[in-house]
Amino acid sequence: MKIIIAVHHFPPKYTSGAELRAFRTAQALQKRGYEVRAVCVENIDKGPDGGVTWRDEIYDGVPVRRLSFNLESAPDPFRWSYDNLWIGDHLSTMLANYKPDIFHLVSGYIMSGRALHAAYRHNIPTVLSLTDFWFLCPRITMLRSDGHVSTLPIDPVQCSKCLAEEQRRYRLPGQYAPKLTDVYWKYQHGHIERIQDRLNFLHDTLNQVNAIISPSQFLRSLFIETGTDPNSIIFSRQGHDFSHVSSGLLQKIPSDTLRIGYVGQIAPHKGVHVLFEAVRLLPNANVMVKAYGDATPFPSYTAQLQKLATHDERLELAGVYQRKNVSKVLQELDVIVVPSVWYENSPNSMLESFAHKTPVIASDLGGMAELVLHGQNGLLFEVGNPNSLAEQLQHLLDESDLLLSLRSGITPIKSTTQELDELEAIYHHQDV
Repeated sequence: MKIIIAVHHFPPKYTSGAELRAFRTAQALQKRGYEVRAVCVENIDKGPDGGVTWRDEIYDGVPVRRLSFNLESAPDPFRWSYDNLWIGDHLSTMLANYKPDIFHLVSGYIMSGRALHAAYRHNIPTVLSLTDFWFLCPRITMLRSDGHVSTLPIDPVQCSKCLAEEQRRYRLPGQYAPKLTDVYWKYQHGHIERIQDRLNFLHDTLNQVNAIISPSQFLRSLFIETGTDPNSIIFSRQGHDFSHVSSGLLQKIPSDTLRIGYVGQIAPHKGVHVLFEAVRLLPNANVMVKAYGDATPFPSYTAQLQKLATHDERLELAGVYQRKNVSKVLQELDVIVVPSVWYENSPNSMLESFAHKTPVIASDLGGMAELVLHGQNGLLFEVGNPNSLAEQLQHLLDESDLLLSLRSGITPIKSTTQELDELEAIYHHQDV
């Protein structure tokens, strides 16, 4: 079987979750005897006045085509962000020449929905792996510009306002006169229509996909509620391989201090500030916090966290660690906190924690609440509420047996082998 895996970016330059997942899936499929090629976008700010340039190479055994284009030179950059005709034309030619048995798109972001239409044009079975909310939300996160999460149904008026408020000239009026700006945006018909066009196009695109893979039941239910055919959406959580981890690494290094960890992006929607504020509400608690992640992408947010940590040596921005050291990092942490203020989906940090017998305290929202069974393998707190999180941390401090009980309540996570078995079954079902 010949398979093309398309994804917005690809290693080695890009190594976030979706990019690494696409790469590892390609390698694993190759080991099972499949002929796999990857196609990705390398640059969106370099290219000809129209169309794409590309280069073919081999990356760690995987043939990959890297596309580049200049989005700003597109006839309609907003339209091209979800319906890129240049990518559609290029992939149509690529698919006609390669003739794959399956076209598998991971995410949709940057590649755009037009990538799937290229496969439809040649009657090639399609598989889509959802990784976030991009098909519903131009901002990807379903997080509004005012910091609140969006709820269904999707409101094009609110979407228009949120997108505009990414610019300072709209954001400041929205902050100081929210009711007035709400009225203003109800009459911005051009902006509203372009959001509705996006929703319509991507809705129609989704309902032509042969199989849509959702890594969480929450995400699956959300897309069904927005009108995606439930028969096409398959729940299949991502797998992880920690079979190489010795039993010794699963044993915690003893400590009299409650060691709290955060692992992920240092970004506003990840809610690290909620964790810092919660600990500051427990000034006499014998705890320490290490927040691991790259602190450079959002400097103003990092400055906010550093200010919270001022005069509190228990709070630390611990920087980035190498992925090969994840077991060692988790061995020195008693509990992981996932304080995101957006829905999340199926966070790798939570699955990795469970794989290392580390309980999770998470926001009671979206895919996070789906993974944590309160009182069994972790604890839940009210999203965005430092007082609620502080209360759960206090429970761990007060109840001496609770941490051990939560550790014993953690069940095994899915392996990468199991995930790939499920993916193979999906592929072969489409190829009959």
